[in-house]
Amino acid sequence: MSYLQQVIDIAEQAGQAILEIYQQDSSQFNVTDKADTSPLTAADLAAHKLIVDALTALTPDIPILSEEAANISWDIRQHWQRYWLVDPLDGTKEFIKRNGEFTVNIALIEQGEPVLGVVHAPVLAKTYYAARGQGAWLKTAAGSQSIQVSQTSDRVRVVGSRSHPSPDLAGYLAQFPQHQMVAVGSSLKFCLVAEGVADVYPRFGPTMQWDTAAGHIVALEAGATVQFDGISGPVYHREQLLNPNFIVSALRAG
Repeated sequence: MSYLQQVIDIAEQAGQAILEIYQQDSSQFNVTDKADTSPLTAADLAAHKLIVDALTALTPDIPILSEEAANISWDIRQHWQRYWLVDPLDGTKEFIKRNGEFTVNIALIEQGEPVLGVVHAPVLAKTYYAARGQGAWLKTAAGSQSIQVSQTSDRVRVVGSRSHPSPDLAGYLAQFPQHQMVAVGSSLKFCLVAEGVADVYPRFGPTMQWDTAAGHIVALEAGATVQFDGISGPVYHREQLLNPNFIVSALRAG
């Protein structure tokens, strides 16, 4: 995929812009509430501007849908065969809490499916990336290495949201009498399944398309399954930007 290295660079540059704000006193974060009451910080906006400017320069003919500029009507979006889907700062609550569990998400969507994805965690200095048919990878200071889901586990390791717990999760977990819960923020949950640290990520709560697309392709290329409730066609070519419940799993039947 010809754009992969450039997108990794863009995500990491956005991560650096976020870190410059993250390292300030938290009273300087300038947190405001969006219409849906979710928090917005100067870091979200700085990363958004950097990513949009860089992607526009890289691919001027490919439209961009970003969380911070999502008011693009379906009348326009339905004609997009290819577009960038961006969450400039996934896990703003984790950013505000200063626990480091937030990411920059950039995905390329073709025909409603993710074909390239980069998930960069600035504080953790980790970049997960994947492109269709090229596997999933994790880049750290030591270099890049291929990652795959775990094939064996004595106890099912379930990763869940740190900031968005769901009452439906208990019912799902009843099928795993022996399980271990791992709580983490943002799209890192997809990546923990992808690198074999967790076995399943069940999501019974609201997410948006930009929250999931980059992690989606990383998990798929690492060998996981990603199943959205009630969606048989393309996940990322729908008028509704809100996702239904979904399950990311490395578990195999039988």
